[in-house]
Amino acid sequence: MTGEEIKSTLKTYNLQSWSKQKNINPISIKKAEGIYLWDYDDNRYTDMSSQLVNLNVGFGNKEINNAIKEQVDQFCFVAPSYGAESRAKLAKKIIELMPDTMGKVFFTNAGAESNENAVKIARLFTGKSKIFSRYRSYHGSSFGAGNLTGEPRRYTLEPGIPGFVKFFDPYVYREAIDFPSEEDATKYYLHKLREQIQYEGPDSVAAIVLETITGSNGVIIPPKGYLPGVRALCDEYNILMICDEVMTGWGRTGKMFGFENFDVKPDIVTFAKGVTCGYVPLGGNLIY
Repeated sequence: MTGEEIKSTLKTYNLQSWSKQKNINPISIKKAEGIYLWDYDDNRYTDMSSQLVNLNVGFGNKEINNAIKEQVDQFCFVAPSYGAESRAKLAKKIIELMPDTMGKVFFTNAGAESNENAVKIARLFTGKSKIFSRYRSYHGSSFGAGNLTGEPRRYTLEPGIPGFVKFFDPYVYREAIDFPSEEDATKYYLHKLREQIQYEGPDSVAAIVLETITGSNGVIIPPKGYLPGVRALCDEYNILMICDEVMTGWGRTGKMFGFENFDVKPDIVTFAKGVTCGYVPLGGNLIY
């Protein structure tokens, strides 16, 4: 097919996500390598976003390509009740990268699924039902993860699932209050979060879910002391701290995981994207 034929066929038969369909004009890609993509007219484009913030090693990585081919020749899939060398090696390697509070990996297919499983684990472990997450967050668009999400992409899921409670993240740059310091901002936001926990009933709150650094809603870095303060509130009220590292994991913040920049140890970490750099679908939960 030519590039124009591909574009025409896509526009006719494919519902393209996050796009108004009427005037959509996708670029047909013929090849890709490293950080570059080429269309069918041999125009070269630079990928400035790592696709969906996931292609950490770029296109066409030979080591990953060869590993996928080797696995396909052995078998493409085996049920979780069976042992697979690749699954065992990856689980061990991931746990070795984590702090000593993490003991096992539960593998999933994607980030949204990881976040939904984190909610289920928190509710089962604590026996409590309410889940706190932030308004400017994005945790996925499936029904459970979409209820965790705090930004407008959740609207189509509403009225949604009972028990999901939203609170504001510390967006100091756009706050109406002029704080003298980051520490003062942290004190204010933690006080409001404590107050909200108390009004929701600490005995009903199972988990607080946070993107370690807010991703698609502004790349909002928490002020000094904020994440340790959330950790302290979770410890005080027997609430699990869940860090969504789908975007920030696997080296995207200068550390292997974003939470390592803030001297905290979450109870559950969710991941996807960079763990395979988009070469195959994979996500997971890291738990104690």
